[in-house]
Amino acid sequence: MIPVSSWGRLSADSHHLLALNDPAKIPDLICNGRHPAIAHGMGRSYGDVCLNPDGVLWLTTGLDHFISFDSNTGRVACEAGVLLRDIQQLFIPLGWILPVTPGTQMVTVGGAIANDVHGKNHHQSGSFGDHVQRIKLLRTDGEIIECGPEDRPDWFSATVGGLGLTGLIVEAEIQLRPVSGPWLDVDTLPYDNLDEFFHLADSSEADWEHTVSWIDCISGSGRGMFMRGNPGDARPGPEPKNSKRTMPFVPPVSLVNQLSLRPFNMAYYHLKKWQSGRSIAHYQSFFYPLDNLLEWNRMYGPKGFFQYQSVVPRDVGQAAIQEMLKEIARSGDGSFLAVLKTFGDRQSAGMLSFPQQGVTLALDFPNHGERTHKLFERLDAIVREAAGRIYPAKDARMPRDLFEAGYPRLHEFLKYRDPGISSGLSRRLMGS
Repeated sequence: MIPVSSWGRLSADSHHLLALNDPAKIPDLICNGRHPAIAHGMGRSYGDVCLNPDGVLWLTTGLDHFISFDSNTGRVACEAGVLLRDIQQLFIPLGWILPVTPGTQMVTVGGAIANDVHGKNHHQSGSFGDHVQRIKLLRTDGEIIECGPEDRPDWFSATVGGLGLTGLIVEAEIQLRPVSGPWLDVDTLPYDNLDEFFHLADSSEADWEHTVSWIDCISGSGRGMFMRGNPGDARPGPEPKNSKRTMPFVPPVSLVNQLSLRPFNMAYYHLKKWQSGRSIAHYQSFFYPLDNLLEWNRMYGPKGFFQYQSVVPRDVGQAAIQEMLKEIARSGDGSFLAVLKTFGDRQSAGMLSFPQQGVTLALDFPNHGERTHKLFERLDAIVREAAGRIYPAKDARMPRDLFEAGYPRLHEFLKYRDPGISSGLSRRLMGS
């Protein structure tokens, strides 16, 4: 048994680890196992969706081979352990890019499908599952299911965003989109309140593919920096050199605290306001700014941190977000890393997919125990009243009733569950 944590570092429960490296041997390794298991890729989920305390983890990063690529259509087939980073680095020079990518590229294809990750362009491109053309799924009874949007679409809908619970994703085929290079034309604009944010978000959707904002969660006013970008043709010079740094140790207390948060947010806002305007950005700095600081999750100290990400419908979104910001400011806790963005009017591919039309707020909170949980209870009440939902990929403590209310297709999904697969999250929210 080996202790394993997810990205939030909230626990280090013991697991049996089973590395999956040879596709030919996988059926013998996972089928008819005596103990339920769950697939585990890079462990970038924040809570317990990728954990199975006292159980088995199937380690999938060894399934890292590309299978085929059609240079005419941009369709790539690969094993489930291939990283989004590897797809970007290999195919952007060839004129193709992932249509949707989350805030880190250190995610496996299997994990991106299982959590139906989203990016900054949901209003135009939906979520990751909208661009998956085929999934090869291995059930623990040995059945192999090949599914896609048109082929066994019920299995496809259960598996996209299905939290890894319908079977082991072994392979996938993804439709890439054409791109002229690695650069984006970016416009950065300060805003003083939520009225201005929503005006910017609405007025940018038609002409800008990517929109996102950083918000000062403790300012009270809802001020922040709005960023929008489009793929660019400009060739400003060589690609930036690898300048990654590493958070070298776990400090004895969280570096994100009441003493550091307010001055950091104030300084960050005014610096970015001074730097605002048009610029050209490399895709890595625009899409994945945190990937430049390796092990950044250590900054929250030995108790780890939670991420709380919710989405609320647009018609009540401004009032709900304002109320959440008031609760956060009142608590004295908060985050350097607070993201506010809108989701478009698109039906998600998965039964349990997180995105819905509305506005989503994501914040990191140091783990202060009961104090933090009390804050989350107040935020839960706002989300519940607004008929919103919490993102399972980021969750470590959502109450079961909020999960059931937020995901009305849950009962439809349950008939596709693999009884040989279980996770900390599934036992907490589904009972097994």
